[in-house]
Amino acid sequence: MTRRPASTSFDLAAVASPGAARTGATDPGPTVGVEEEFFLVDTTSECLTESNEAVVAAGRRLGARMDYELKRIQIEVNTPVCRSSTELRARVLEARATAAAAAVQCGVGLLAAGASPTVQPLAPVTDVPRYRTMAERYGRLVEEQEVCGCHVHVGVADREIAVHVCNHVRLWLPALLASTANSPLYRGRDTGYASWRAIVAGRWPCSGPPPRFTSVEHFDSVVDIMIESGNILDPGMVYWDVRPSAHLPTVEVRVSDVPATVDETVLMATVVRALVATAERDVRAGVAAPPVPDEVLRAAYLCAAREGPGGRAIDVSTGRTTTSRQSFATLLRHIRPQLEETGDYRRTVKMSEKIFSRGTGAMLQRRAFGRRHDPADVVDALTRQFVAEPWAHTVSGGAHPAPDVPAM
Repeated sequence: MTRRPASTSFDLAAVASPGAARTGATDPGPTVGVEEEFFLVDTTSECLTESNEAVVAAGRRLGARMDYELKRIQIEVNTPVCRSSTELRARVLEARATAAAAAVQCGVGLLAAGASPTVQPLAPVTDVPRYRTMAERYGRLVEEQEVCGCHVHVGVADREIAVHVCNHVRLWLPALLASTANSPLYRGRDTGYASWRAIVAGRWPCSGPPPRFTSVEHFDSVVDIMIESGNILDPGMVYWDVRPSAHLPTVEVRVSDVPATVDETVLMATVVRALVATAERDVRAGVAAPPVPDEVLRAAYLCAAREGPGGRAIDVSTGRTTTSRQSFATLLRHIRPQLEETGDYRRTVKMSEKIFSRGTGAMLQRRAFGRRHDPADVVDALTRQFVAEPWAHTVSGGAHPAPDVPAM
């Protein structure tokens, strides 16, 4: 039997020293925005419901930045461009509150889970031309993509710089994946993975950790090969977990399951923002990303997806086994100067402590499922968690009462 490393608490002292963090921001930092995908659930049963057309229409009437997703059981909610972590938190709360209100208007609830926990037939794709074409061309792969993620966009205007930024960020993707795991259940069974979404989504041709690119021309040439061969439709199907955005002047990090809580989303986005800014600074200073073999990065990825925040991890710089907590603490040390510049450091460490002590959505799901091995309990726990968020803390200062979602 392989011996697991001893569990360690999140070590604040190993990351911070008393009085080290700055109290005020000296640099506003890059812009940041978040996209979150959610399942729609029938509030009278444990089943997901094909209601995204009605919910999106209701959300748009309420002013939400909301769109369809691949399956009719899903929606996507976006924040506007934000310039601080404080603004981002307010916007994420506001977006979730408005989306929940729209769902309630349609008699459904929102489920923040990375993969579908319920047992039911696979849902059809949303009836728009792009998704119909994807279903026709990629068949079973599309049918089984019932997963929800969280994508963070960080402003990087120069595409050449963005490609090299991705080379730096890719090394930290396993730590980010483990710290946001929220999909242990899939179709009524515990998969044995903390993030089953990462495994399902990893079957796309351009998915998971990207290769190391030498230039924007190299990146574009690989994408062209994938399009010309029919492996993907267009640049929008480049699903690598960090990429130059296909339609925005940003670096997009797509590694995360949709988090169960606002705290987890804000932590993820704050860390990603600082990581991208740190990488851009290194690129402009002529610092190359450390060379890490693809097979080591892949092994670290699989370990992160299986173990989540409470288990083992692989240090990609050494190939040695460590813990997810230690990997995340190392990441925080790496981005500490940038977090201090924006005044986010101390808050980020405290949020990290809280989440690693309490556990992510993966732990919430397993606790709920362990009571009766009934996926309805998981749906109930996640739905109640979603509507229990402090809706009053919105960017406008207005009150958003928590929607009343009946018990399942």
